[in-house]
Amino acid sequence: MVHRAAIPLGKRISYPTRLSVVFRLLCFLALSVSVLAADSTANELIKRVEQRYNGARTLSVQFEEDYSIQGHPRAPESGTMVLKKQGKMRWEYTRPAGKLFLSDGKDVYLYTARDNRVEKVPLKDTEDMRAPLAFLLGHLDMKKEFRDFQVQPAEGGAWLDASAKTDRVPYDKVAMLITPDGSIQALKVYGRDQSLLSFLFQDEKLNPPVQDKLFHFTIPPGADVVEAIQPGSGER
Repeated sequence: MVHRAAIPLGKRISYPTRLSVVFRLLCFLALSVSVLAADSTANELIKRVEQRYNGARTLSVQFEEDYSIQGHPRAPESGTMVLKKQGKMRWEYTRPAGKLFLSDGKDVYLYTARDNRVEKVPLKDTEDMRAPLAFLLGHLDMKKEFRDFQVQPAEGGAWLDASAKTDRVPYDKVAMLITPDGSIQALKVYGRDQSLLSFLFQDEKLNPPVQDKLFHFTIPPGADVVEAIQPGSGER
C-alpha cells in the first residue's frame, strides 16, 4: 500500500520538486536492480565452479606462480599441479627444477633439491596459501568460506572477488578469473601479511588417471628434515 502525505490546501508540489523525487526513485530502483543482478551473477558463477570441481575426482593443470610480499616480488615459478580426492595434491616445479610441494591428505611436504631440505607440517596446521587448493575437488563450498562476492567482467570470462569469512586463515581476499565452462583460469590470493600469491592455469584436465603413489613422499637420503613451518619464516 502506498501512503501519500496530505498536501495543505492552496499548496502544490512544484515541478522541479516532482522531478527531484522521480529522479531519486529511479536512482534507487536502478541501484536495487544492479545489486540484484550482481548477486544473481555471483550465484551463477559460484554454482558453475562448484558443479565443475565437486564432480571431479582428479585434476591436472599447468601453472605459473608469482609471489610478492610488501611489494617485493620473487622470481616467477612454474610447473604441474595434480589433485586427487580427498586432500591429495602434488605441485611439481620445473622452474625452479627440483622443487616439490606435496600433500598426502594428512601432511604437507616442501622439498627443495637445491638445499636437500624437507619441511613437513600437518595439512590442517599449515598456513601455506597453496594448501586450500587441496580441497578444490569434492569439498568446494564457496559461501561457507567466503563473503562479500563481487563480479567484474573480463576478457574470456569474469573475475569473482570475495573476502574470507574468518580471520583464522592466512589470506584476507581472493579473486578468481572464471571462464564460461566454470574453470578457474587465474587465481589471486591476498595475504594478511601484505603478500600476493598469483596463479595462471592452463591445459586443465578433469579426471585424468592418477595413481596414489604420486602423492607418497619419500625423504631423500641425507636430507635435512624440519618438522614444522613457522609462519613468516623459511622459503615458500
